[in-house]
Amino acid sequence: MSTESHALERAEPLVLIGVGGFVGAILRYSVAQALPSSFPLGTLAVNVLGSFALGILLYEARLVGALSAETRLVVGTGFLSSFTTYSTFAVETSRLAPQLAVANVGLNYALGFAAVVLGRAVARWVE
Repeated sequence: MSTESHALERAEPLVLIGVGGFVGAILRYSVAQALPSSFPLGTLAVNVLGSFALGILLYEARLVGALSAETRLVVGTGFLSSFTTYSTFAVETSRLAPQLAVANVGLNYALGFAAVVLGRAVARWVE
C-alpha cells in the first residue's frame, strides 16, 4: 500500500465525521430557529430526537448489523454528535429561572432516556 493511499484511508473517517457533523450542526441551528421560545424548546427537541436516533443506531448495530461502519460514523459520530448538544443545553439552562432550569434538566434527561429506550424498541422491532 502506498503512503498516499494509506493517508487517504486514514482521512476517510475524518471526512465522514466532518460531513455528518456539518449537516447535524446546520439542522440543530435550524430547529432552534424554528422553535423560538423563552424556554429552550429547540434544544430539548434536538436532544430528544437525537437520543431516539442514537438508540436506533446503536441497537441496530448490536441486533441487526445492516448498517456499515461508515454509515455509523457519518450518522452517529458526525451528525448526531453535532445535532444534539450538551453545551447549549447547559448554557440555556443556566439562563433560566430556577424552577424552569430544574424542569429543563428533568425534561432533557427523562425524555432523552425514554427516547433511547424507544429507539431500542424500534431497532428490535425492525430486527
